[in-house]
Amino acid sequence: MLGLVRNETMKLLRRRRFLVVLLILAVLIPIFTYAQYRAVQTAQERLGTSDWRALLQQQIVDTQNRLASSRLPEEWRQFLKIRVQQQQYYLDHDINPNAPGGPSFARGFMDQAVSLFLPMMIVVLAVDLVSAEHSEGTIKLLLTRPVRRWEVLTSKLLTLILFVSLTVLAALIMAYLISGLVFGYSGWDLPVLTGFRIVGSELDTSGVFMVPQWQYLFMQYGLGWFVSVIVGIISLMVSVLVRSAAAGMGIMMAALISGTILTQMASSWESAKYLFVVNLQITDYLAGTLPPIKGMTLPFSLAVLSVWGAVALLVAYAVFIRRDVTS
Repeated sequence: MLGLVRNETMKLLRRRRFLVVLLILAVLIPIFTYAQYRAVQTAQERLGTSDWRALLQQQIVDTQNRLASSRLPEEWRQFLKIRVQQQQYYLDHDINPNAPGGPSFARGFMDQAVSLFLPMMIVVLAVDLVSAEHSEGTIKLLLTRPVRRWEVLTSKLLTLILFVSLTVLAALIMAYLISGLVFGYSGWDLPVLTGFRIVGSELDTSGVFMVPQWQYLFMQYGLGWFVSVIVGIISLMVSVLVRSAAAGMGIMMAALISGTILTQMASSWESAKYLFVVNLQITDYLAGTLPPIKGMTLPFSLAVLSVWGAVALLVAYAVFIRRDVTS
């Protein structure tokens, strides 16, 4: 098995997919860093102060003004109400939720990347793991080797998990190192509050507790890794089912983008919470953000994603093992 994994690793490196992912991260993270820097500078110039308390208080006032609008959709109104309550909680407990620093930027980056950007990077890695064998004409050689077919697919799966792990780790390291040039590299021990719960349309703070930022990042990037693995497994299934890498890429991109749209629009369609694409924004549970559909919780989303991953594996193995290589 180790030899098969080594062989699959060399294949993936030869296709330069991982290099493409690293280059995308290296190009976009500086852009995100600059955008964050400009947002902070603009807010400070508008208020004439760099005091985080004044900035946070102004954000609360701005949000309350928006809540006064009668044309605000009810779902968005609930989201803003929860955010105001969280911001006020941070203010009351004298904790800066947006303290500058590389670790804080890495935390915000994962919150924004986990539902679309990071899964797209994983799709780039995974979507042609099997379909590329068709385009390169090596599928018959691959499936007629004196090795069990399930071992071949397992080696691809293990290679995928390895590169998913490297991608998530690279995202953390690059976000920290690049943003640290602007915001500094301190902040690993800054306090972060977690344990917020949404009860109805109100914020429950009875279970809130404080953790150092490094521990929060460990939990956050662990959830991001789990999401990435599930997306990678589903992409692997698509790669088995669809012989064209371009078609597989189109299917996965369409699914991820539609999931982003559904997350914004499907609050009244409760059955949508069983779709894997609606459960990707899993780090929001740590921050206590209002879920896209009422009744969704962290254990629920973990269970839904696990079921989708298990079914995708069953389908991938069943098809791959029984595939007719003569057609």
